[in-house]
Amino acid sequence: MEIIISNSSNIPIYEQIKEEVKSRIVSGELEEGMLLPSIRSLSKDLRCSVITTKNAYEELEKEGYVKTIPSKGVYVNKINRELAREEQLKKLEKLMENAINIAKINNISKKEIKDLVNVLYEEE
Repeated sequence: MEIIISNSSNIPIYEQIKEEVKSRIVSGELEEGMLLPSIRSLSKDLRCSVITTKNAYEELEKEGYVKTIPSKGVYVNKINRELAREEQLKKLEKLMENAINIAKINNISKKEIKDLVNVLYEEE
């Protein structure tokens, strides 16, 4: 499993790992019952602390996205995809509210925002 993290981001690394795994679960890329990389293996791949990956997995477990089976590993849990998608939409809405506030303060038009969204969306 390839996870991209940014050391220059203001977001803690464990949070970046958690969000990356969560988005892959919600999208269906990681399916129910799949075994995730071990904490040590993932920390080695990402060149980060074992504690960092442990924290990410613990947060995912608290939120119900994964389950740990002692001596066997961490597995993707069955989730309500609609509920998980709704959670992501709420996060997106909050981010967009912030972006629109910035745009209004700086007299950036709705058309400019739409054009920017279109360009950024196509880059994906």
